[in-house]
Amino acid sequence: MSVRIITDSASDITQERASELDIQVMPLTTVFGKEEYLDGVTLSNREFFEKLIETDEMPHTCQIPPFGYAEAFRGALENEGDEVLCVTLSSKLSGSYGSAAMAAEEFGGRVALVDSENVCIGQQILVLYAVRLRDMGMSAREIAAELERRRGDVRVLALLDTLEYLKRGGRISPAVALAGSLLSIKPVVAVENGEVVLTGKARGSKNGSNLLKAFVEKAGGIDFSMPYTLAYSGLSDVLLKKYIHDSSDMYPGSGEDLPVCAIGSTIGTHVGPGAIAVAFFGASRGGQA
Repeated sequence: MSVRIITDSASDITQERASELDIQVMPLTTVFGKEEYLDGVTLSNREFFEKLIETDEMPHTCQIPPFGYAEAFRGALENEGDEVLCVTLSSKLSGSYGSAAMAAEEFGGRVALVDSENVCIGQQILVLYAVRLRDMGMSAREIAAELERRRGDVRVLALLDTLEYLKRGGRISPAVALAGSLLSIKPVVAVENGEVVLTGKARGSKNGSNLLKAFVEKAGGIDFSMPYTLAYSGLSDVLLKKYIHDSSDMYPGSGEDLPVCAIGSTIGTHVGPGAIAVAFFGASRGGQA
């Protein structure tokens, strides 16, 4: 039986990477003023940040509607032997999971649905784990059960370079943003229980990188037998390269072959350019398939 894996562009898996993995990535809609774009299709990550930097208007993303999922499920289930595994971004951050659940009702149990309880590269590594399990021959239901068992082990940490976009999105006050800018405060955010939360802050980039490293160690380190990913936001990966250099003792090899991707519009809207992030399965639990 063939398992078709579907996820959404909040995972920051590009269409090119999706093709390599033999999965489908459904684009969310990114809106700048009156202009609408399909995330990762008609608007690349680079183009998104160019627009974000150039405009004072805060963009937003729109969830995938039920008919969009129904169309994707129908296309994936074209053979009687096929079944679908759909992994969505956190239901606490978007209504996409609800849309997918509504659409799945039409297909008589042939669609297994998983709320990643995550977003961005946290969602991405769950999808990469699903691909591994699919290639091992597991069914959609078996994969869904394993993802739900392990999703609580996923850790996502990000170091932000600026407070400006948290201010624009109403996450912090202008006064806090100004004070943070004057003191060169670098906040660290994480995904906990399906939501993005502030977990710490440091003064200056070097202290910020050290704090990020400390959080990784607190989580028990990285389980390198499982998927993991590093990411950066904006037009340059210079800050990420510096973090990798400063944290070389935490990663295998020379650091040049680490899995790296660019952050897109779903999270990029709120963190702005210059953020660096890491997603991994904590090493303290283990028990992988």
